[in-house]
Amino acid sequence: MNEPAETIYLDATLTPNRSLSERGFAIGMAIVAVVFFLTGLMFWSMGAAPILGFFGLDMLAIWLAFRLSFRKLREQTHITVTARQIRMRHLDAKGREKIAEVPTAFARVELDEPLTSTSWLRIEHGRTAWVIGRFLTVEERKSLASRLRSALRDARAERLSA
Repeated sequence: MNEPAETIYLDATLTPNRSLSERGFAIGMAIVAVVFFLTGLMFWSMGAAPILGFFGLDMLAIWLAFRLSFRKLREQTHITVTARQIRMRHLDAKGREKIAEVPTAFARVELDEPLTSTSWLRIEHGRTAWVIGRFLTVEERKSLASRLRSALRDARAERLSA
């Protein structure tokens, strides 16, 4: 009664590129804090004490900007291609999940040409399209589109041979 497991032609998890680690962030903030503090002391010694407060606000703004940026890094998309379907599971930065399943027989992979930073990679089915990998670089989108097309071709070949 055990059915054979489906062959998976593509199993990919897409995540944004991380340019700064948590440790790097801590080191960078420490350097900014020291520079701001020493500069603030210089201004304080000249009688401009309120500058220390403004430097504090600047520090808070820099910290907040990085925290908001790091929140976006929690976004991820998981794509699985089998002979029957393409399953896409997207987890946004706030933890909300969206799931879509598209039959491989009718799915298309489209990438806008010419390739620019606004060339979206889409999986289309009829008049519905799902944009994937918005956070990927142009070359990464091109590579993923090629891999998706290859996986779809192999999945359709299995369906036709069965």
